[in-house]
Amino acid sequence: MTDVGFHAGELAVQRKAGTGQEAARLSPMLEPVQLSRGITGFLAERTFLVITGRDGDGRLWTSPVTGPAGFIEVRSATELAARASPPEGDPLHGIAAGQKVGMTAIEFAARRRVRLNGTLTAADDGALVVEIEQAFGNCPQYIQQRLLTPDTVRAGEADVRRDTTLAPEDVELIRHADTFFLGTINPERGADTSHRGGPPGFVRVDDGGLWWPDYQGNNLFNSFGNLEVNPEAALLFFDFPTGRTLHLSGTTRIEWGPKGRPGDDAQTGRIARFTPERLVAGRLLPAHEIAHVPYPRNPVLTPHTQRLR
Repeated sequence: MTDVGFHAGELAVQRKAGTGQEAARLSPMLEPVQLSRGITGFLAERTFLVITGRDGDGRLWTSPVTGPAGFIEVRSATELAARASPPEGDPLHGIAAGQKVGMTAIEFAARRRVRLNGTLTAADDGALVVEIEQAFGNCPQYIQQRLLTPDTVRAGEADVRRDTTLAPEDVELIRHADTFFLGTINPERGADTSHRGGPPGFVRVDDGGLWWPDYQGNNLFNSFGNLEVNPEAALLFFDFPTGRTLHLSGTTRIEWGPKGRPGDDAQTGRIARFTPERLVAGRLLPAHEIAHVPYPRNPVLTPHTQRLR
């Protein structure tokens, strides 16, 4: 039987943020799932899925999984199959079954997304099968509208760089990004993949690590709740015009401080600071952007002249 309701980490962050009542009203979203007709229809048309899980060494990563419309199939009220898998060179290539995974299916052009969490019951080169335990939609906030077109050419294993520190080209990609995906995991409840968006430059890089201000969301704090009890985190960045990817694996801590301090763009008082431990850089997204419209209500970047504390 899957645990339901908020776990201790989510409740702790909700209390600190003062959003417990708002979150409680949304708690039915976390009850045992039955994949609805609406979610099933949405997934049937998607071409872009992001998954968080562990590699063969137990390290957490977040990776894209793409395919033509229809590659995501809902087989039953609780089972989903994606007829694709992370390609060679991706840190989750060959991901093993029997582990908890978190996924987000997203349609950038329509600014729609669904989060799906569960257990990976089967995995091979051609398909991933997941027994779904949570499935719920998220609001369209901070999703930049973009149209992607498939690419037939993709970098191979020889073109992928593995490292422990950010190179100048990695820093440039991060500082120009308006979107990334955040993977977290709770040892008892499982993994989660969330979308993060903002104006280019909302993710700052300093001292070999990076940080970003937390924006107002649905008040559930699924990601931050996981980080409250387990700092493991995986970040996935894209250069959408070229298909370049940057996978980061490390730890994240939440810093609480005065609302509106330098760099706290949305005035929530929350900053997430990530320390990378491993990275994989390459061109592992088999698509590129052909049109782009920024989210119209992105917070305005605020100046920051010193490291936040």
